[in-house]
Amino acid sequence: MAECIESVLPRPIKLEYLIVNNCSTDYTLEIVSTYAKKDSRIRIHDNNMFVDVITNHNIAFRLISPTAKYCKVVSADDFIFPDCILRMVEVAEANPSVGIVGSYQLSEDKVRWQGFTYPQAVLTGRELCRRIFLENAPSFGFGSPTSLLYRADLVRGSKAFYPNLSPHSDTSACFEQLQKSNFGFVYQVLSYERIHRETQSFASATINRYISANLSDFLQYGPFYLSNEEFLKKLEEVVNRYYHFLAVNLFARRGKKFWDYHKGRLKELGYPVTPLKLLKACITKALSELMNPEQAVRKFSSHYSSKKPRLSK
Repeated sequence: MAECIESVLPRPIKLEYLIVNNCSTDYTLEIVSTYAKKDSRIRIHDNNMFVDVITNHNIAFRLISPTAKYCKVVSADDFIFPDCILRMVEVAEANPSVGIVGSYQLSEDKVRWQGFTYPQAVLTGRELCRRIFLENAPSFGFGSPTSLLYRADLVRGSKAFYPNLSPHSDTSACFEQLQKSNFGFVYQVLSYERIHRETQSFASATINRYISANLSDFLQYGPFYLSNEEFLKKLEEVVNRYYHFLAVNLFARRGKKFWDYHKGRLKELGYPVTPLKLLKACITKALSELMNPEQAVRKFSSHYSSKKPRLSK
């Protein structure tokens, strides 16, 4: 927490630093209070009851200053590099149509959010969202909350800036806001993401909550960014990919929590799991692997040699 705070404060720009304490049971409140006594730019909000991660973010968004021009999230586990805010604001100031600015992010020892084409600093919201839906590239995406900057008018204009209760509602917010604004990108590593077992990213990777979030976002926002023909063709691919994922996990040691989560999510999204669908997915996946045995061996080796879950967004 201290590392996070100290990465934000030494800025040559006017800022307000709002810290939301979500009923922490460690020393968080004591740490942030110590910094608040030293720096008048820090404002602490103490939740009177514990809330989920998305509700907590939306509480913070509703508390931003009415005069703020930009809004920057820095997760407590992460930190930002010295030029982060300045470089991101420069892109937004030079391009009034830009509502969200992204950048490269160091996640442990990996640089994330690659795939943008240098030196293009601005992509239309439609162009970017179409690429994300159609290309399905795991390393390409909007970014994480810590790697993004939002125009404050967009935040204030939304009753709930993160529009659903999925732990990955920050991605949904990008699809929502880029219907009416563009996306800027800074080709520098401007933030650091720390990965450990208590993070939402680790929890999501463990049971792959990303795959259900991707389907949910596609159903919600795909019709806006894609033609009807593109949407229907891609929808079949997205649903089949989900079932292929479940088919593979029939042969893994997955517990009740895993299956309850995915069965519940698919039912909620209108694609309930049935034995026939799973059987069909198993057969299709098996035939695919038999046609490409070298690829199957590589996947098997990669899966069992990996020491931590693969993270994507």
